[in-house]
Amino acid sequence: MARIVVTGAAGFIGYHLAKLLLSQDHTVIGIDAFTPYYDVALKRSRAGNLLQSQHFAMHEFAIEDAGALHRAIDEVRPDIIVHLAAQAGVRYSLENPRAYIDSNLIGTFNILEAARELRPRHLLIASTSSVYGANTKIPFAETDRTDHPMTLYAATKKSCEAMAHSYSHLWNIPTTVFRFFSVYGPWGRPDMALFIFTKRILEGVPIDVYNYGNMRRDFTYVDDLVGAIAELIGKVPGDPRDAAPAADLVELGSEVAPFRLLNIGRSSPVDLLEFIGHIEKCVGRPAIINMMGMQPGDVAQTFADTTALKRVTGIELTTPVDVGVRRFVDWYRSYYRA
Repeated sequence: MARIVVTGAAGFIGYHLAKLLLSQDHTVIGIDAFTPYYDVALKRSRAGNLLQSQHFAMHEFAIEDAGALHRAIDEVRPDIIVHLAAQAGVRYSLENPRAYIDSNLIGTFNILEAARELRPRHLLIASTSSVYGANTKIPFAETDRTDHPMTLYAATKKSCEAMAHSYSHLWNIPTTVFRFFSVYGPWGRPDMALFIFTKRILEGVPIDVYNYGNMRRDFTYVDDLVGAIAELIGKVPGDPRDAAPAADLVELGSEVAPFRLLNIGRSSPVDLLEFIGHIEKCVGRPAIINMMGMQPGDVAQTFADTTALKRVTGIELTTPVDVGVRRFVDWYRSYYRA
């Protein structure tokens, strides 16, 4: 079993991943800053659940603090680093852009420096489908160009991908970067659509639906997503410079580094109004819908090509949206006594 550092362990995805890894008998060391971007009490509740395991420890600091990060990594000496901590949210990047520079760029640089010194067995880093930006080719494939980000959030995550590749090349650090597609499920973030819609429908408050409902998202259930990450931990990319000429560069992601780039999505987009319909059914009341135009930086559709993910892991993400929405609504009503 491995010693695994998970940054952002009190976050939505980090919590679910840490929980899964603990169930697989790994030792998990969480790092989280508990920033007030959204309800800190929700983050504390997630962390409290994880701390019930004797194989979990939490370090509380921001990854922008290079000294604290290096001390923690040096003390723990993990086999694996899974870097999920980030300032998330497409729309918030319009309001507070500096948070994205500090957390996503400086924080990821600090992680890469720590990995350069530690040389972990495998470094895994979260990116986002937002890097596909203005790309109109559907579905989005890892080999598509991502040169036109539409928000600073997307630009910082694209920069993280590039930095990770350079460190992988220069220091021979086996690295996997994965792009997430519209992750949802229990313990989700309050700034995400499913959380907002559920809360407002229960309260009888109107919901804002952008682009007049003409939106499709590749909604990915969180348990499926973290299952894929856990599987990828053991799929360490080799260095193509040492491989046979026939090495599959779609899987490796690079001709000059032990680096892999993969989409993680369900690869089955759902119309936004259909998604809202599932929430209405679970909640037992209709939504009051306020149709809006397209928001700056938003895109009408996301759709993951997961051919490479299936080739590397042999798995598919299959949880139906109606099942995932039901599980979220059940959790929401239980947690908030709604």
